[in-house]
Amino acid sequence: MRRVPARHRNRPVVIKEKDRDALKRFSSLLTAAAILAVGFLYAGHQHFAALHLGYETEKLRNALTDAKEEQRRLTVQKQMASSPARLEQAARQLGMQPMQAAQLDPLRRPVGPRETKPSGDVKSSVDAKSLIGTKSSAGSKSSGNAKPVVSSSPKKQPQQARAR
Repeated sequence: MRRVPARHRNRPVVIKEKDRDALKRFSSLLTAAAILAVGFLYAGHQHFAALHLGYETEKLRNALTDAKEEQRRLTVQKQMASSPARLEQAARQLGMQPMQAAQLDPLRRPVGPRETKPSGDVKSSVDAKSLIGTKSSAGSKSSGNAKPVVSSSPKKQPQQARAR
């Protein structure tokens, strides 16, 4: 079989018509592929965002558990520190002693904050010596021989009570 060269003058002239539908099919196929690619990218982003949120949630749960354990530990420590036995031990280390019966005065009321303005008459109002915690040896609040109720040494209190 003999082939005809491409520049031969007797070569058949073939004219192709432009396929207008092919361009439409190609553009619609390209659009569908782009939409599919964007969908895969969005799904991947959502997947990794969900993983990140899962890890963050796990960290927060661990932090919450640690905080609850710390709160429970501090609550127990506070209860131990404020127990009566521990408070008594700490008071003894500071040099305090239990209150003696002679230190109590059942007739004296505790002094609280004043609710009204004091009037100009000092005799009708509460005596200033009773406000600072003193009591007189004769029992009247107006005498000048007042002795303080609290002393610097708790061991001297029973001796003072016996002398009265």
